[in-house]
Amino acid sequence: MSTTYDSKVLSEGIDKFSSCRTLVVGDVIMDEFLWGRVERISPEAPVPVVQVEEESLVLGGAGNVVNNIISLGGQTLLCGVTGNDAMGRELVHMLQKMNSPTHGLVVEDRRPTTIKTRVVAHSQQVVRVDREEREPVTEASIERIITTVKEQNGFIDAIVVSDYGKGVVTRSLMDGLRSLGQDGQPILAVDPTVRNLALYKDVTLITPNNYEAQQMSGIQIEDDQSLRRAGTRLLDELGCQMVLLTQGDRGMTLFEGNGRTTQIPTVARKVFDVSGAGDTVTGTFTLALAAGLTPRQAAVLANLAAGIVVGEIGTATVTASRLKDALFEDKSGRD
Repeated sequence: MSTTYDSKVLSEGIDKFSSCRTLVVGDVIMDEFLWGRVERISPEAPVPVVQVEEESLVLGGAGNVVNNIISLGGQTLLCGVTGNDAMGRELVHMLQKMNSPTHGLVVEDRRPTTIKTRVVAHSQQVVRVDREEREPVTEASIERIITTVKEQNGFIDAIVVSDYGKGVVTRSLMDGLRSLGQDGQPILAVDPTVRNLALYKDVTLITPNNYEAQQMSGIQIEDDQSLRRAGTRLLDELGCQMVLLTQGDRGMTLFEGNGRTTQIPTVARKVFDVSGAGDTVTGTFTLALAAGLTPRQAAVLANLAAGIVVGEIGTATVTASRLKDALFEDKSGRD
């Protein structure tokens, strides 16, 4: 089934974002952008030569989820691991400028801060260069993260696990997080990576994209029937309450444990860059649930937020006021 919604109710839900307290745990990444233009092909190889005109740094991975939640007006704390290096210190500085606490970050001396460098020319990404360590972080780091989370338990409405497969999300981490929510609180949401599927059992929700859902379910998604089978299999195998499956230009499909399936069509009018869109979806969806909206209402807001960020170049975020504008623009378009 598709969904309709009451714009006023969703707008009131957005107003409640400021009272929602969340905690984001996962792989912290620095997104570096080199912006320029191409005027010639290299004489050394058949590749474009990009004349760099501007450079920028943006929080990525779990940091981008934090950025999105703060931009929407929510309160949040980031827990993750950085290296003892210049980029790690810059990441802390950026969080401080956002008035976001940094005591949830653990520094590992022998581990570099993860950096994804994107070269963009004429509004198109030319190449991406990754500098990272994918081996699991130390157990000492996991213990420190769990201790921080425990200190916040009772004061938070939701935990978002941002898993980019860089070593923070481990079995011991997930076991520790699940133990905090045995009384039904807080919400435990996961933005997954395929290889860690077995770690997500009994979470509240996961937000895989189409490719991830195919790989995790073992079902090739070719039509509505195979889509439903894939979403249902993930619900059953993980024992989670919800699966929000993002499908790019086809929108999203929400699968709920009560058997209800809801299709939310895309609202994106233009797509320039999908970088970080998954972070926006997970952050918005979880924040909306924490604000008391139903899963379907939360999915509508997450879909609107995603439609905004994919229309921007680079890792983008959405403000509460912009989300409200999109809410009423979309509603008027449907009417």
